Amino acid sequence: MLRCPLVVGNWKMNGLIETAQDLVDRVQAGISDREGRQRMCEVVVCPPYTALHTINSRLGESALKLGGQNMGVEVEGAFTGEVSGIMLRNCGCRYVILGHSERRALFGETDEMVSWKVKSAFRDGLNPIVCVGEELAERERGETLQVVERQFLAVLPSLPESPAKRPALVLAYEPVWAIGTGKTATPAQVQEVHHYLRGLLKKHLPDTADKVRILYGGSIKPSNAAEILAQEDVDGGLIGGAALNANDFLDIVDAIPDLT
Repeated sequence: MLRCPLVVGNWKMNGLIETAQDLVDRVQAGISDREGRQRMCEVVVCPPYTALHTINSRLGESALKLGGQNMGVEVEGAFTGEVSGIMLRNCGCRYVILGHSERRALFGETDEMVSWKVKSAFRDGLNPIVCVGEELAERERGETLQVVERQFLAVLPSLPESPAKRPALVLAYEPVWAIGTGKTATPAQVQEVHHYLRGLLKKHLPDTADKVRILYGGSIKPSNAAEILAQEDVDGGLIGGAALNANDFLDIVDAIPDLT
């Protein structure tokens, strides 16, 4: 089945409202120029919480979509500092990044916590982008596939019972050792893990396996995007540093292979 490619810009904790406005205006203009091309794909930007409302007001009817970088589990209540999925929806978000390696490493998020958030995202009408990936030591021990399988299996109980709702799931393979380091997995390494994840989907979610998109995240930039995005089981990218430069981000969008 032909899956619509997806490119997601994760701005992380960068940009005040003014700089966020300028960046999204540049990206939006570029996306508008590219509408109707065969290479066009779905494009999402995930700014800091403080800029979500402002950016949503600037998007209007644009094809560019909005996402959050994280979310809490509960709908509302005495959870100081948390932001719920309903709040993200209220700001115009359609997607949310969950289980990013920085959340796991720096804030102690476990597989179980990520699974709770996945369930909450579906409850609140958001498309979860679930990140999986190994640390350098795990890769060196040959444990890459076991790690991503463990992380994938952890979220299975939180998926909707209805097969019709499950294609909203997006997986993102991000080798931890390639996040913000300038190091990038080789195309062969990327394809190996993506193919393995596709196999897990076929085994555990046979009705929706061919509809779930799998992104690669790990120092993608214009110079390596085309080769990585051309891999058979790669459906797009989760872009970090390069997403903060409109021209670089749009160059990566342009690297998506033809849909024909």
